[in-house]
Amino acid sequence: MSKFFTDRLSALIPYTPGEQPKDMQYIKLNTNESPFNPSAAVAEAVATEAGKLQLYSDPENTAVRTALAKHYGFDVNQVIVSNGSDEVLNFAFMAFADEKSPLIFPEITYGFYPVFAELNCIPYTQIPLRDDFSIDVEDYIGKNKTIIIANPNAPTGMVLSIADIEQIVKSNPDNVVIIDEAYVDFGADSALSLVDKYDNLLVVQTFSKSRSLAGARLGFAIGNKDLIADLNTIKYSTNPYNVNRMTDMAGAAAIKDNQYYADNCQTIIANREWTTARLIDLGFEVLPSKANFVFAKSDKIGGEELYLRLKEQGILVRHFTKDTIKEYNRITIGTKSQMQALIDTIISILGE
Repeated sequence: MSKFFTDRLSALIPYTPGEQPKDMQYIKLNTNESPFNPSAAVAEAVATEAGKLQLYSDPENTAVRTALAKHYGFDVNQVIVSNGSDEVLNFAFMAFADEKSPLIFPEITYGFYPVFAELNCIPYTQIPLRDDFSIDVEDYIGKNKTIIIANPNAPTGMVLSIADIEQIVKSNPDNVVIIDEAYVDFGADSALSLVDKYDNLLVVQTFSKSRSLAGARLGFAIGNKDLIADLNTIKYSTNPYNVNRMTDMAGAAAIKDNQYYADNCQTIIANREWTTARLIDLGFEVLPSKANFVFAKSDKIGGEELYLRLKEQGILVRHFTKDTIKEYNRITIGTKSQMQALIDTIISILGE
């Protein structure tokens, strides 16, 4: 780092994104992207907007916010969109957490949470998971702190029920509870059903996974209109044109073409169940997942060794070095042919 970097940030450990190597053609099962192209309607919307890039985007993101509000049954003023869900999560940390309302979140979860907390100088506590990697609801009841929970959790893929989430929200009425639902469309129930009941609930989702727009960078949050107004204060104080023209219209088109994406999600779910069964047949322990990935380990080969051996043979999975999960790999669910290639390669590795 340079000698000019501030003392406040010099110790910051940044988030590490998934590998994007260029040295060969890989089967990418490491970053939870969709294996399916955006719909034709989305491609058409992007092409149309590409001819207008000399103009600023709509700072109110009217097209996609209106589509989201109609699709999920909320008022437009209950919706904010952002440059990926990471941006609105950062906004929420800035808006709703500080020394008086510090953060709590699971010790094993999305790696950006501690980074955002450190970046914004927010005190935080990480709560260990149970031995089976599930979240203990009692750890979050009546804490009087700002809470963020990924549901399904990452990298485990495990879920809390809506009843459990409601307990947490209801028991912390003076603090915001953020439910990060990046993977909710792959079999979990959404906490959106609770939004109009509790003014302290913020639900965050993304277009990156189930709607095939990871490269477009589009996320959103839905909550009480006053929470959204708070988030907009931060948006308009940092980057009012945070979503570009093409992404705005791509998002609106994706919502209107929802059946295409719903069908793709069902395919991913079927491929996930097939992959889980094959891994179990090979002696793997696989956590119960409601996401577009599985978290698995084998007593026949170490987690890092399997990750490296797969990479050598052109298949990328995600390996984490934290002691509690270092024997596991997170495997994105792709097409059936991609998952067959994964299983065949694992069989070959284990047989050597």
